[in-house]
Amino acid sequence: MNLRGYFEHADGLGILSTADKLGNVDAALYAVPHVISEDTIAFIMRPRLSFHNIQQNPRAVYLFLEKGPDYKGRRLYLEMLHMETDPEKAALFRQKSRHNGHDEADSKLVYFKVVLTRPLTGDREVY
Repeated sequence: MNLRGYFEHADGLGILSTADKLGNVDAALYAVPHVISEDTIAFIMRPRLSFHNIQQNPRAVYLFLEKGPDYKGRRLYLEMLHMETDPEKAALFRQKSRHNGHDEADSKLVYFKVVLTRPLTGDREVY
């Protein structure tokens, strides 16, 4: 299943992991990504630690755990491409989101290249 189809139907919990330039790591809860294309996603990011980290180190991992009895989901290995600084652009994406809530003018729409997609568990399988 492609990323757009997967995230349109998936229900679960997402975690974005980032690190600063010194390698200090952080993990934060994030809603499902906005799928731009098969190799590009975007997140609405507020000016918190994850956002500051990706400005220092553009690599991140998004882990998505599907609801249910088994350990199913995806790991997306990411590299930041660019960010949209227009708050109205982020607001448009927020309106489309299933998890709209925060309406902060300082939110940014941050685009990532999907470098690798893997299942939640296992080392050999690659999508």
